[in-house]
Amino acid sequence: MKVSESAIEACDREPLIEQLRTLLGDRISTNRSVLEQHGHGESWHPTQAPDAVCFAQSTEEVAAIVKLCAASQTPIIAFGSGTSLEGQVQAIKGGICIDLSQMNQVLEVNQEDLDCRVQAGVTRRQLNRYLRDSGIFFPIDPGADASIGGMTATRASGTNAVRYGTMRENVLALTVVSASGEIIRTGTRARKSSAGYDLTHLFVGSEGTLGVITEISLRLYGLTEAISAAIVNFPDVRSAAEATIQTIQMGIPVARIEIVDSAFIKAINAYSKTDYAELDTLFLEFHGTRAGVVEQVQMFDEISLEFGASGFQWAEHEEDRQRLWRARHDAYYAGLALRPGYRGYVTDVCVPISRLADCIAETRADIATSGLFAPIIGHVGDGNFHTTIFIDPDDDAMFAKALELDKRMVQRAQGMGGTCTGEHGIGLGKLKHMRREHGDGAIEVMQTIKAALDPQNIMNPGKIVDC
Repeated sequence: MKVSESAIEACDREPLIEQLRTLLGDRISTNRSVLEQHGHGESWHPTQAPDAVCFAQSTEEVAAIVKLCAASQTPIIAFGSGTSLEGQVQAIKGGICIDLSQMNQVLEVNQEDLDCRVQAGVTRRQLNRYLRDSGIFFPIDPGADASIGGMTATRASGTNAVRYGTMRENVLALTVVSASGEIIRTGTRARKSSAGYDLTHLFVGSEGTLGVITEISLRLYGLTEAISAAIVNFPDVRSAAEATIQTIQMGIPVARIEIVDSAFIKAINAYSKTDYAELDTLFLEFHGTRAGVVEQVQMFDEISLEFGASGFQWAEHEEDRQRLWRARHDAYYAGLALRPGYRGYVTDVCVPISRLADCIAETRADIATSGLFAPIIGHVGDGNFHTTIFIDPDDDAMFAKALELDKRMVQRAQGMGGTCTGEHGIGLGKLKHMRREHGDGAIEVMQTIKAALDPQNIMNPGKIVDC
């Protein structure tokens, strides 16, 4: 009987797994269900399980695990909360998964300086619960309760990015375990520096391909005096996008401005038991002083009416705002509920704000022609929108059509001066678009960096760049 290559590799890794068991005791698992749980995120990509999962509790333990893996040239995949959308955690060559969820301590909060330091397994909701009574908060909100380490590794953003930026703008410093098992620290708590290469932002968005992020220093922000949220209906997605463009170009400091198309609104109503008008809709939120918020609202009212807006609904009480945004964040699960047995093929692009209306309108027309159920949602204040293509996992023809729709969507955005992903990252799913976006020269530089920092190609191999 022929023995598979994967079986040979698993057998070869038994000595390593025994070494790790000596190091970690019962905090290493080879249980099949645990391996499968760590072999996928929230994406459509098939599960590819590691050979073992290590539950680390400190940076020093991560370093020890990496050193043992490096000695046997065993692949390493860092795992946070498993919410990634482009196959970032799939163990395509097997290996050892380092689960960082037990590294969940808030290590330091400097209220006067508006910064903090956390372990990688802290989630964004956990951090904000910890900060609740301090008058400060961490604003990056990708929807899922992702880990801060995972958000840093994928350069995440979310609904608040139009005002507060993405993880790129909000990470001050990192502790990283390199591919050789060395512990390095990048950056400081200072708000700016011109001291050498910017290693911090080299690791932000690296998806575990250059090292394992174990601690993160973050910017924090003061809670505002007043918050007002709203939903506003439009006759079509182009009108909603045009209203967004003018809002941003006029400098209105909107905190969130999200588009949810009519198909998703219908799904949300059925799933969340809401009664929103089933039209293309903007979800918005304004932060500031009471007078400032009133002024922002008035200015947006004037702009949106020029584009046929109707059905304004405002929410100022916290429970009403939470209900509104919970409905927005449940859109993915609402879509799945409309198509029992289907899976969501989630993709995103980002374009310059001036091209947003064209890109969304052309994508909407493309979806209609394809015959697929693929509603649109997006953080349109910064030109970023998403399509979730709901597919029958047993229908190969439908999957092929979804791949082609995704490819056209990406190429359309790139042709408008945009990018193949605004916040989901590259992983496996967007790898094929990297060379077209960056060109051969830039890809070669990325490969050189990867080879220099990870010469054995053991850090999450097969992601971001071809090696």
